[in-house]
Amino acid sequence: MNNSILISSIFRKEVLEMVAYKVANAQGFIKLDAMENPFSWPEEIKKEWIEHLKEAKLNRYPDPEAVQLVSTLRKVNHLPEQFDILLGNGSDEIIQLLLMALPEGSAVLAPAPGFVMYKQISDCLGLNYIGVPVLTEGFDLDLPAMLVAIDEYKPLLVFLAYPNNPTSNLFSADAIHAIIKASPGIVVVDEAYAPFANASFIDQLSQYENLLIMRTVSKLGLAGLRLGYVMGLSAIIEQLNKVRLPYNINCLTQITAEFALANGELFDRQTGVICEQRALVFDELNKLDGILAYPSSANFILFKVPINKATDIFLSIKNKGVLIKNMTAQGGLLSDCLRVTIGKPDENLAFLNALRTSLAELSL
Repeated sequence: MNNSILISSIFRKEVLEMVAYKVANAQGFIKLDAMENPFSWPEEIKKEWIEHLKEAKLNRYPDPEAVQLVSTLRKVNHLPEQFDILLGNGSDEIIQLLLMALPEGSAVLAPAPGFVMYKQISDCLGLNYIGVPVLTEGFDLDLPAMLVAIDEYKPLLVFLAYPNNPTSNLFSADAIHAIIKASPGIVVVDEAYAPFANASFIDQLSQYENLLIMRTVSKLGLAGLRLGYVMGLSAIIEQLNKVRLPYNINCLTQITAEFALANGELFDRQTGVICEQRALVFDELNKLDGILAYPSSANFILFKVPINKATDIFLSIKNKGVLIKNMTAQGGLLSDCLRVTIGKPDENLAFLNALRTSLAELSL
């Protein structure tokens, strides 16, 4: 049996037809492609953190329920008693758990363009993923089109990123309310970028039985921990817990997340700087001929460049040592678009200088 026959006889067709998610090699570059917090911790905070890590019992399995961390997250998010929290190895695992719990062939719906993992994991599990191209030119939801899709496909799960990735804007709150009311299944409001948006649906949990709020600590500056969580009615979280593998949150992550959340003022300051830099980069982008930067409520900015020049500009900026994200291959409203993460002030300046130089070199 040759390799191709062996592979095709073992793996599901959904897996065979997929393309693996690739992460660009950022070694040697100013890394502004992955929506990370660019700031590290002050040395005195690091020393205190290491002292906490010394208490880790690496010879023992971690607390399978991460009780103390869950309790802290409840307090941080002011979560009422009737709701519960499920932790995941990043938001990606939460998405996977939600989708794994659905019946075979279930419909899953999200606006397009949206976070790629909604589709990636749905396809892997053989679910019926519907990416509804309902974003307007300003990237808001086309509510009538969304409601038509919900009525037609009867999705058991709807994902709404708030703010949206990769467009960085907040959808209309009224539209989200209408979608939650119209949906026959669960609606997940993905608030990965909430620290930069000053907006949340957490206080709406008591209004809707079918609403879940998903968050992550990655954008706060803890991407290396891989910690995400979802909040909702205890009865729903109970079912998702049946799908979750035991010990999915290791002891080092639990200790570090506890420590970090106790130092929330540090992340608040960093978030403030990022938001200030976001405004500066946005203004500078829109001063450039041929560039249109879209308003952002996240820690990144999507911007449009001259027609059919996105790849040339992306490669030129990369050749100058700055790595951003080329979105044009996704087509549709993302054609001719690039995305830049907000970095440190000097990194943002390096990006803007690289972009200006690239536009001049390309005679744009």
